[in-house]
Amino acid sequence: MNADLSDLTAFLAVARDGGFRQAARAKGSSASHLSAAVRRLETQLGVRLLNRTTRSVVPTEAGQSLLDRLRPAMLEVKASLDAVNGFRDRPAGLLRLNVPGSAAKLVLPAIVPAFLAEYPDVRMEVLTNENFVDVLAAGCDAGIRYEERLEPDMIAIPIGPRTQRSATAASPAYLDRHGRPEHPRDLLNHACLRGRFAGRALAPWEFERNGEVVRVDPTGPLVVQAGGASDLAIDAAVAGLGIVGLFEDWLQPYFNSGALEPVLEPWWQRFSGPFLYYPGRRLVPAPLRAFVDFIKANPATGTAA
Repeated sequence: MNADLSDLTAFLAVARDGGFRQAARAKGSSASHLSAAVRRLETQLGVRLLNRTTRSVVPTEAGQSLLDRLRPAMLEVKASLDAVNGFRDRPAGLLRLNVPGSAAKLVLPAIVPAFLAEYPDVRMEVLTNENFVDVLAAGCDAGIRYEERLEPDMIAIPIGPRTQRSATAASPAYLDRHGRPEHPRDLLNHACLRGRFAGRALAPWEFERNGEVVRVDPTGPLVVQAGGASDLAIDAAVAGLGIVGLFEDWLQPYFNSGALEPVLEPWWQRFSGPFLYYPGRRLVPAPLRAFVDFIKANPATGTAA
């Protein structure tokens, strides 16, 4: 039984993206074309591979079994085809990255334009996701995360600023009305604008000074999803609604303009910067190898300490 490779690829894309429309957008195809390809594959195999509803597309038991075997096989096919890139003057192909919203906003803008200008035959797709993911299962070549969230079998290289700080800020008008906190525990008497990662509990704010670590769990009128909706919390802080907590680099433009004022700056906690990570158990695709080499060769992009 010989299934068409394009039909198998269509099935993988739909299963990975959770729907025909989503997969069509990612592949630059049409939902009807992908649907026909999956139906053709199901007819040829004689089993249903996907359960379709108006809201979701989920693999059947047979479909999941096929996926588990097909993913590594297709990765090997991709790696074999990519090996031909070694005979080109310049790397070519698609580089898919899975990154948190903070990296998309604070790290990649200093890197991506220069990289794509140097490698015009490489196309890049950046997906944002705040949770740690298996980049291969997600159909990506590499991801960006922080050190504490990396698996030990991953190759990780520094990318972006090597030291960052958590920061808190409020509008001058809010602080004039409600007072300026002098200790992190003072935040318990203030309106605080919080961020929550999807599917996780609301994490306390953590501060540190002279070896003393203080964790507080303040309340306030607004909680947003970290990353994707963080700008909403900043806008609310600028409007005088409360104190926002975020990356210092994210808030710096508002400090520069005077729209926000640093709060408790001596207590802002430092942490190590992000890493580009990818599996070390397979051939590195040429576009990813070019990206890794570019980061290592260009400390001005932010990899320097």
